[in-house]
Amino acid sequence: MAIQDLKDILGKLKYTDDAKVVQQVTEQLKAVKRRMASVRRKLVVMSGKGGVGKSMTTVNLALAFARQGHKVGVLDVDLNGPCVPQMLGMRGQRFTITPDGAIPPVGPLGIKVGSMDFFLDELAPVRWKGPMDLSPVWLGLMEMNVIREFIADIVWGDVDYLLTDLPPGAAADKPPVIAGFIPDLDGAIVVTTPSEVASDVVRKSIAYARDLDINVLGVVENMSMYRCPQCGTESALFEGDTEAMCQALGLPLLGRIPFDRTLAKSFDKGAPLIEGDYPTLKRFDEIVTRIQTLLDYKKIMARNL
Repeated sequence: MAIQDLKDILGKLKYTDDAKVVQQVTEQLKAVKRRMASVRRKLVVMSGKGGVGKSMTTVNLALAFARQGHKVGVLDVDLNGPCVPQMLGMRGQRFTITPDGAIPPVGPLGIKVGSMDFFLDELAPVRWKGPMDLSPVWLGLMEMNVIREFIADIVWGDVDYLLTDLPPGAAADKPPVIAGFIPDLDGAIVVTTPSEVASDVVRKSIAYARDLDINVLGVVENMSMYRCPQCGTESALFEGDTEAMCQALGLPLLGRIPFDRTLAKSFDKGAPLIEGDYPTLKRFDEIVTRIQTLLDYKKIMARNL
């Protein structure tokens, strides 16, 4: 939400802004911009639909960028279900708190990770205190405020690519709204499965993201096939048509990722596969190359305008 929009809304209310909401939000957004100044390219991974493997995709894209020699950060902004630390074998680690801010722990291949999980005890849920029982609107406001503050406090340092793993949200609008908190966002990568149910929700998130002028780079089709762990044979899991959806939306299909039991098990155990010669990881390497090509093309076009 833009500052002017917030002022317009508060101006229509019968109550004064005694809590100085606009001032707090403005200060938070300025702090986020300062923190992100040293990050060269900022990407968000979103879906709008839960259960499509969005976090798994985020982590594997981060590892693929790191394999190419880039300095990479991952921001896990799912407050209630952060899972990136578990996937990267980083459970139990903590931020290093300094006068300048919170320094994120470093995981495999030098990836910096910022996650709410680093603040929580094992299996401890995030509990909200306040008037949520009177109005669920307050829950959304508090969550957005926490996310902005969380992003503003992390010291990323020198990073080539920062990938933000957005929560699926209860509606298609939530991921794009959170993506709007990232200043100078380079683009969004959308994850779906070739299921018509997932595609319907994903279409809405893409439409909402475009309404907010978020550059949607393309779509990753996850669980496109099932890879047999014994023989490597791939079989279809769903009957949908992601390629047709992408054509209808004018978006590139960045790549198809099979459901790979061996890969999934490695992340469940916190011992991720990181060597690029593994077949499924090669597909993520190819997707990362396509993303870089799209970003370079965008940069060239912006210079020529």
